[in-house]
Amino acid sequence: MRLPVRLASHRCVWVVVVLVVILGLRMVSLPRMEAEPSKPAKPTVDPAYKKLVQDHVRGVLDGECRPGSSRRALLSRLPASSRDTRPFLWRDSELPEDLLQDPPPFGFRGLQAKAQSLLQLMPASDSAQQAPDRCRRCVVVGNGGILRGLELGSLLDRFDTVIRLNSAPLGEFSVDVGNRTSYRMSYPESTPLHWLDPDPQCLFLAVVYKSEDISWICAMARGLPVPLWDWLFFWKEVPDRIPLQPSRFRLLNPRVIREVAVDLLEYPPPRPLLWGWDQNVPTLGVSALNLASLLCDQVSLAGFGYSPAQQGAGLHYYDQLPMSFMLTQTMHNVDRETELLRRLVRDGTFTDLTGGVHCSFCPS
Repeated sequence: MRLPVRLASHRCVWVVVVLVVILGLRMVSLPRMEAEPSKPAKPTVDPAYKKLVQDHVRGVLDGECRPGSSRRALLSRLPASSRDTRPFLWRDSELPEDLLQDPPPFGFRGLQAKAQSLLQLMPASDSAQQAPDRCRRCVVVGNGGILRGLELGSLLDRFDTVIRLNSAPLGEFSVDVGNRTSYRMSYPESTPLHWLDPDPQCLFLAVVYKSEDISWICAMARGLPVPLWDWLFFWKEVPDRIPLQPSRFRLLNPRVIREVAVDLLEYPPPRPLLWGWDQNVPTLGVSALNLASLLCDQVSLAGFGYSPAQQGAGLHYYDQLPMSFMLTQTMHNVDRETELLRRLVRDGTFTDLTGGVHCSFCPS
């Protein structure tokens, strides 16, 4: 009787070893796009340049707002089907068939049941913002170090809709980046461990990059612990609670990301991989600009790119990571995105408030 027991014991050991190897490969393949932040040094900004930027932003806010201008310009670069794109997925809406053709973040292939369960936790479509009777302006606030020292906070707060990305903090940085947040857009690993937004109107906009993200969003909306198995697939610590009611959750339509990847950046269509990622996933910032075109008439961006007038500015306004850190990541094609943004700013689709992508207000 000892031989079967010994064989069974060996079999259990091999099962554990195989699981560890598989998990190790999966963890290595997941996108690692952040590092632990350290407090940034106080920047030195030329007062004349600061005033130039502030006057530019005031001019955008006080100037003419052109109804539907940003989306109309983008649609000239998108397929006809994009005219039907909606920013969010709702509880009372059918899951579109085209979203079942591609894996996350472009769709929910193989995850239909999980996606349907998640949709049941989202608000109904009557929660959607009603079409306003006036022209609305959006600003997508990036996390770039270019924002440090410009003191744009009170001006950014004047935009009708303010979209913030990932775990970018406010607090001590509010003089530069503001206090208002209409949407906090992130995925599990990029969500603040401790909620940052004092704005009572803030909505949490969840983005799905992998199947475990769906489990996490469901747990956050229900106020329940994340399943232990799913914890193994996060590449850094994720929040165990988001202090918002389920009515303040939104789920990004994956079509928003797919439009950016396939139609604007002209990446090849998503394809299945055993592990790892093609470099065909847009940054959240560029995806947020496409989203903003669905929410507002006129879209601006701030904190994107780098300004020669701010020598030594870091990658983020809240840490000391150098710009070269972006070269270490493999998930995004930063050069291709920068060229796309430069074209979209130059042709007037978007307005660059801080001049890091294309500076229309800088002396020639």
